[in-house]
Amino acid sequence: MYSYFRVQINTLIFMVVLQGLMFCCWHYQFTPPPESPSPSRKVHVLLLSSWRSGSSFLGQVFSQHPSVFYLMEPAWHVWSEMRTFGAKTLRMAVRDLMRSVYHCDFSVMDSYMPDNRKMSTFFMWYQSRALCSPPVCFLAPFGHINNETQCQKECESLRFERVEKACQIYSHVVLKETRFFELESLYPLLQDPNLDLRIIHLVRDPRAVYRSREESALSFEMDNAIVLEHKAVPAGKEQYQVMQEICQSHVRINERATQDPPPFLKGRYKLVRYEDVTRNPLQEISDIYDFINLEMTNEMEAWINNMTHGKGKGNVENAFQVISRNAVQVSQAWRTMLPHNKVKRIQEVCKEAMRKLNYRTVDSEKDQKTLNLDLYMPLELKEFIWK
Repeated sequence: MYSYFRVQINTLIFMVVLQGLMFCCWHYQFTPPPESPSPSRKVHVLLLSSWRSGSSFLGQVFSQHPSVFYLMEPAWHVWSEMRTFGAKTLRMAVRDLMRSVYHCDFSVMDSYMPDNRKMSTFFMWYQSRALCSPPVCFLAPFGHINNETQCQKECESLRFERVEKACQIYSHVVLKETRFFELESLYPLLQDPNLDLRIIHLVRDPRAVYRSREESALSFEMDNAIVLEHKAVPAGKEQYQVMQEICQSHVRINERATQDPPPFLKGRYKLVRYEDVTRNPLQEISDIYDFINLEMTNEMEAWINNMTHGKGKGNVENAFQVISRNAVQVSQAWRTMLPHNKVKRIQEVCKEAMRKLNYRTVDSEKDQKTLNLDLYMPLELKEFIWK
């Protein structure tokens, strides 16, 4: 009998120790860093771009990093709820929303979301690794590369309140936005002593942007109307007028940031061309990481290499997905797919932006389709980034 109880006690001790070890492993895997960075230590990043300019890919370059809390276009909620107004009227509401989100205060969403909101209420929420990771969703260990499909299945019905807690634990808060057309409305954020805001201004060849927008034209009906201030524009001219507004905004933003800018912009603006990223992804992204004090990891190097050295350029069905593609082929696709008469029209409406950003024009269909003719001249970096 004594022998029997001794065996039982030993078994019980073994089970207690085993459970303790299992809990420690689980806690190590799924618990984020215990200390949240103080507000003064946080870095706040605005990925400022326009639609179909490679911003989804560059957004994932931030999102997949284990130190980053990333959201894709939170201002979509402002435009969606107040769609009868124009872009100029809405820019202050967008700015104020972003200020709150940078401070991890999501009560600002009360004005733009229903009361019973869940994780899936957030626009493109599954594009954020942070929202698919602890303490929001325990799908995978903290800091692991996100599986978007699994996240959509497992995490969409979770409570929205967890977003704020997640935002607080990361050293970097990155917001991607396509709804700013000048820098002046961002001045209060740049002057906020509790924010360390860096602006990464991503641009892309307007001809490539036009081709990509044309493929997904129905997705931009609401945005086009707001960009054009709800003016009555003939259907055949709408896309060109939107492109003209986008190109002019890139020029305005860059000139404001580089030609006698205010002192608080010093060291906070960096221009990035999508084509440069596709040609030399690791070097360009490493430079971007350095600009925002983010460390390149082995896992991110492997992810970047995989995403930029895939096969093919994708199709309409996955136009809004970040998947493995041949990045150079993607950047050159317009040259074989866009009719030359449309190319000439875009070159006309975006002439100033193409000149300033060193995109070479093509004067014939032959030149357009001669892919070994380089159309992307190097940028003079001293003109586009404060040292």
